[in-house]
Amino acid sequence: MKDEDIILEELAQLEHEKWQEWARHILSEETISTQRVQRWARLFVPYSQLSEQEKEKDRVLARRVLSIIKKYD
Repeated sequence: MKDEDIILEELAQLEHEKWQEWARHILSEETISTQRVQRWARLFVPYSQLSEQEKEKDRVLARRVLSIIKKYD
């Protein structure tokens, strides 16, 4: 794995952790639908346990961060 790929995965993992914090906050502060709670519940796992499809959602945002970093490298 190239360094950039490693960085991308670490940024994606961080994005997933940020989402989990945000989602837990929303769950504790607001009333949301049962369907959404159920959808989110399956994502409250470590990044490494996500499906490739779910990981890719985090990678999309990680690529955006990486592109900003590259502009100043």
